Amino acid sequence: MTELRINGFDQIVRILENLMPFIKFKRHQAEHLYKAATLLAGKKRQVGQKELLQLTNHMISIQNENYVTKKKKSKEELLCMLGLTP
Repeated sequence: MTELRINGFDQIVRILENLMPFIKFKRHQAEHLYKAATLLAGKKRQVGQKELLQLTNHMISIQNENYVTKKKKSKEELLCMLGLTP
């Protein structure tokens, strides 16, 4: 297994597009990361509330696939951090 740091959402989208056919392990996470990065790629403006909610759902899905996380944040905690609670 290899870990790689990639900077920029546009690069993440491009790399995942090329790698997706070959990903077997953690494919679910890769799909959610691709969708989240696609939302953020090329943005010249602030992300809206609808997009933040979509990003939060992708974050929760990615987090739930991890084996161990020191302190997992709940969806409610993430929404509160982003100022999306009523």
